Amino acid sequence: MTALLVLVATLFGVSASSAAPVPPPEWLVVEDRPWDDGTSLDIRFPLAKEDTDPANPVRYQVQMSGEYLGLYADLIQVTATPEQRRRNEITARASELNIGEPYWFRIRTVDAAGARSAFVETGLDGVRPRRQWFDGRRFWLLTISLLICGAVIWYIIRSRLGARYTIRRIAGLDAMEDAVGRATEMGRACLFVPGVNDINEIQTIAGLTILGRIGERAADYDCPIDVPTSRSLVMTAARETLAAAYSKAGHPEAYREDAAYYVTDEQFGYVAHLTGKMVREKPAACFYMGSFFAESLILAETGNAIGAIQIAGTAQPAQLPFFVAACDYTLIGEEFFAASAYLSGDPDQLGTLKGQDFGKFFVAVVVAVGVLLSLVAAATGSQSLKAATAYLRNSVLGE
Repeated sequence: MTALLVLVATLFGVSASSAAPVPPPEWLVVEDRPWDDGTSLDIRFPLAKEDTDPANPVRYQVQMSGEYLGLYADLIQVTATPEQRRRNEITARASELNIGEPYWFRIRTVDAAGARSAFVETGLDGVRPRRQWFDGRRFWLLTISLLICGAVIWYIIRSRLGARYTIRRIAGLDAMEDAVGRATEMGRACLFVPGVNDINEIQTIAGLTILGRIGERAADYDCPIDVPTSRSLVMTAARETLAAAYSKAGHPEAYREDAAYYVTDEQFGYVAHLTGKMVREKPAACFYMGSFFAESLILAETGNAIGAIQIAGTAQPAQLPFFVAACDYTLIGEEFFAASAYLSGDPDQLGTLKGQDFGKFFVAVVVAVGVLLSLVAAATGSQSLKAATAYLRNSVLGE
């Protein structure tokens, strides 16, 4: 009979005499979430007075509407956790809201038998989420950024004051001078390919930095160098880089403006030009420095077939295996970006590199601490350590 009464009450939305509803919470507070991007609201309400049995908890149904006396939709249904029972307060959050628009909320209880109480509602004016001037979720990102930027500035200042930093030997960069020397001895040219992306790609800029160093050696050895490009702006930047390199080497008269020239923006049209030039002219040294895609293996295999010494550098992980397999030397990932500091010895670049290494070390330490906390928490079952691990993962590293 009790089950039948509960079923009837559920179907018709009324309470059976044997399933009287639990009174709702005494109040419901909805506030703008502080230090956020203006899309969230915080919801707080106390436990119902009759919600005293953790083994048979009361469910709290929170509904939200976008207009006063409008259609309400279910937002969340929650039961009290042990911690919330200790504090006698439940907190929740409404997310992905529209900035500045009003929202209305109401709450009721639903007991184990399905009996629903009356609603407790918020005020007539609704609650509006507002964007704050600082997003508190990004606090740790700001802190880590300031720490790393401060380290970069500190190491730059120290480098300018005479501190010496040692960079590990990179074989591919050391071999560049030998490659230019070999081309000079053979009486053949060097071919430099700055990738297929435009000047706004950081890999293209890094490649042009290396071009400046190779251009100096080519000027010293009176070795011709060809720089075909697939972007007009890259051509202009390459010409300026070569002109500066020849002037720095003391041979401005040897600079040829047509050493860097434009071919085409079309990827495989550019590759066809390069491979044809390599087969016809057989350069003694080929340098691939920039952003490469499907053409990487085509270029590297063609250079290998003509017997050229090949040095490649790219930050495209998918193309690195092809360069490693077919080239004599390959700059892998960050080696490519560290090349300018390695070759020039400029204090600002060395200090920047050292500051970045400090940032990597700091992040590695934080990750190691997180792993250790996770292991200890799993071994001991400590709730405080689990909470610390979750905070480190979600708040410190998550943002």
